[in-house]
Amino acid sequence: MSRPQTELATQFHALHHDGLLLLANAWDAGSARMIESLGAKAMATTSAGVAWSHGYPDGDLLPVRRLVATVADIVRAIQIPLTVDAEGGYSDDPAAVAETVSGLIDVGAVGINLEDGGQDPDLLCAKIEHIKRASARLGIALYLNARTDVYLRGLAPPEQRVEATLARAARYRAAGADGLFVPGLTDEAQTRAIASEAGLPLNLLARPALPSAEVLQTWGVRRLSAGSDIAQSMYTRMSALASGFLRDGDSRPLGADATPYSQLNALFEGR
Repeated sequence: MSRPQTELATQFHALHHDGLLLLANAWDAGSARMIESLGAKAMATTSAGVAWSHGYPDGDLLPVRRLVATVADIVRAIQIPLTVDAEGGYSDDPAAVAETVSGLIDVGAVGINLEDGGQDPDLLCAKIEHIKRASARLGIALYLNARTDVYLRGLAPPEQRVEATLARAARYRAAGADGLFVPGLTDEAQTRAIASEAGLPLNLLARPALPSAEVLQTWGVRRLSAGSDIAQSMYTRMSALASGFLRDGDSRPLGADATPYSQLNALFEGR
């Protein structure tokens, strides 16, 4: 039996204030159900993985109807909170973005990521305000994770990035954001400064330079996302298997590391 959406939303908020939330991002219902079965406390999508699975490049180019349909499929397959990578909202019109997010809420999402990219912070603030009003009308306490690309895109000189990030965080918090996502941030001192001064739970993107989850928690980090890395690794493995088979038709590598059919099929029974 599916759990009430309001209950899932409350749980998702709470997960950002109790230790470090680890999110292994999924791209479809099957990957989400597999990750849930491994003990995930919540689910997140990767915009890149979702776009690629439909044959589109990442970057606000996926048709919204396909995103909503994917989210509906994932919600049907899992029983834990789901947050959706909504990129920049697929529009520069805050009202249109709020309409898109309302559609995601309608099919069961309880959180979103929304990014500023290279655009003026004023635009993201307006989007956040419209979305929060829309979610309130729908009766869902949507967790809005505001992503700033100060580090990822180098929007400020290295010595000014903490200050620039905190300035944006203050504006996004005032607009109604519930969390702050800073992909590309890996330095300990800078992470500690942002975590302590942003006034929002800090989300980082997995990077080889980052330490373990246990250490990140001591830095003040409250959420760590795998991003598109799992999807990318899956495509690498698929490419290796398919290219080998197409080259020589050898069947043996195809099933060497395969999860048994019966085990995979059982994941979806009753869903």
